[in-house]
Amino acid sequence: MKKIVYMGTPEYASIILDAIIASDRFNVVLVITQPDRPVGRKQELLPPPVKSLAIKHNIDILQPNNLREVGVYETILNLKPDFIVVAAFGQILPLNILSIAPCINLHASLLPLYRGASPVQQALLNGDYFTGITAMLMEEGLDSGPILGYRYFKIPPTMLIDELMSKLSHDAAMITIETLINYEKLSPISQTKAASTHCKKIKKEDGLIDLKNATLVYNKFKAFHGWPDIFLANGLKLLYVELVKSEGIGTRGEILKIENESITIACTMGAIKINTLQPTSKKAMSAKAYLLGKGLRVGDNLL
Repeated sequence: MKKIVYMGTPEYASIILDAIIASDRFNVVLVITQPDRPVGRKQELLPPPVKSLAIKHNIDILQPNNLREVGVYETILNLKPDFIVVAAFGQILPLNILSIAPCINLHASLLPLYRGASPVQQALLNGDYFTGITAMLMEEGLDSGPILGYRYFKIPPTMLIDELMSKLSHDAAMITIETLINYEKLSPISQTKAASTHCKKIKKEDGLIDLKNATLVYNKFKAFHGWPDIFLANGLKLLYVELVKSEGIGTRGEILKIENESITIACTMGAIKINTLQPTSKKAMSAKAYLLGKGLRVGDNLL
């Protein structure tokens, strides 16, 4: 059995790790993940999903703040792994660790597109028709190493970030096993630097919308559903949105229609349907209930 050192942190990475553990071809000898973080309003300290899975299978765990900490390199080196597998780990691997064994990264985009921290959100923000998983041989650069394999996926037009992330996680698990089994037969392909694009880490303020373009609002909703969500300048969150039309000039924020529990509002370009929203510091409610509470009706403005 090939020995694996695994580095990863979120749910995406835990699904890949689970597939490796389930295979009878590999032995995961060490898991390295991010430290436990405070979560939610109560700031409860919770382990990352990868740590929880490692505990379940009695796998040794390291949680360094930085991979350059004393003892991290030595621990990995002494285990003599055949591969180091990395998925959404959240830290850059230093050269001394990269030199221990082949380091294979499972990146959730079709590299060289969307190198960086938020490739899945970026695909939705840009309204891409296709995305996928890249198995990549790591080097010192950020997501710039030679390609070992791809898995493509056509994005349904109404798919949200959590659904897309789930699909890509399972695809990543499959390509990981394929890549590890066939590694000696693969011929890595260099990335085309001129075609590369980069994406940043998502921040809470990225969820701010201005209702100028309905398609862009809807793309933001799909990309940021769950966190940070999309919200107006007054803090009103739009928790569930549908694209009604992408064209046509309107008065930004005008209430065009009230139907069942939903409302349709105009953007400068196009229109969106809002099913559920949430005022600042209040519970989520239907869009119609919000209008009734504010005394708003068709022809009034939501802004």
